[in-house]
Amino acid sequence: MKLTLEEIANLIDGSIEGDLSKEILGINSLDIAGSNQISYVVSEKYKDSLIKSGAGAVIVEDNLKKYCKTNAIIVKNAYLAYSILSHKFKQSQDLADLNYRNDADYPASKIASSVLIGKNVTIGINTIIHHNCVIEDNSNIGDGCLIESNVTIQQGSIIGDNCVIYPGAVIGSEGFGNARNLNKKWSPIAQLGNVSIGNNVSIGANTTIDRGSMKNTEIHDGVKIDNLIHIAHNVIIGEDTAIAAKTGIAGSTIIGKRCMIGGAVGIVGHLNITDDVIINATSTVNRDILKPGTYTGFTPIMIHSEWKKVSIWITKLDKIASFMKIKLKNIR
Repeated sequence: MKLTLEEIANLIDGSIEGDLSKEILGINSLDIAGSNQISYVVSEKYKDSLIKSGAGAVIVEDNLKKYCKTNAIIVKNAYLAYSILSHKFKQSQDLADLNYRNDADYPASKIASSVLIGKNVTIGINTIIHHNCVIEDNSNIGDGCLIESNVTIQQGSIIGDNCVIYPGAVIGSEGFGNARNLNKKWSPIAQLGNVSIGNNVSIGANTTIDRGSMKNTEIHDGVKIDNLIHIAHNVIIGEDTAIAAKTGIAGSTIIGKRCMIGGAVGIVGHLNITDDVIINATSTVNRDILKPGTYTGFTPIMIHSEWKKVSIWITKLDKIASFMKIKLKNIR
């Protein structure tokens, strides 16, 4: 891939200070980018690296351009600009090497010959499916999707348009539902729902999304899901929410729009989390969150009966401290 700075500026809606015709062959980090590469900077703490950078050009915001000693593309949001440009230089599998299926049912898609496709499957136009994927009966995949190797999409799953599913993901696996009899033996409950995924969703490597027990598990438009995440049956995730790796979401929890959930978060089942909530990494969420904001929650493990007592006092510590300040002030 080769782009001039003028082409890059048009792509990321930036203005150029420097050589418009300068050709760029790739993106690299600020410290090691060469004269035919472009980099970016988002914070003044990197100003020394910016001054010394040997990059052929740097994407910067207006407040940092004074430190740039090379060609600059000035944008409003450097990180967003970088995210847009990164796709131009993304190294993807050569589609000519996929060894496509010769399948008259899907003439407008590119499907590797090793892909197994069940009955009554719909695949939209311009969708690419890499090696060793399994698409089970009655599944529906939209237009413009990229499904990488070793993905399993189980029966009845619905995938919207322009979705990306990374290697090893499993969509529509059996939800974890079991009933216990008098002898304390487990009896599994058949999961009769499906998984419904909206448009412009990305699902990370080795992530699993369970089918619903009766109604569908729902992943709405624009959701970004990292690697190694488990989403249980009947969960609903609202538009444009992002979830970092190793998070587990238990069954029937509803998460709102535009939430950001950090890595290794555990979310208890049957909760409601409102829109615009940020949950910090490694937190445990065991109650509804009904007000937007940033939340953190983790404590040492202990016997549950003791934890219930401790948790009551934790929620009252701020009030106790305020009360004590007033008392001490009155004593003085």
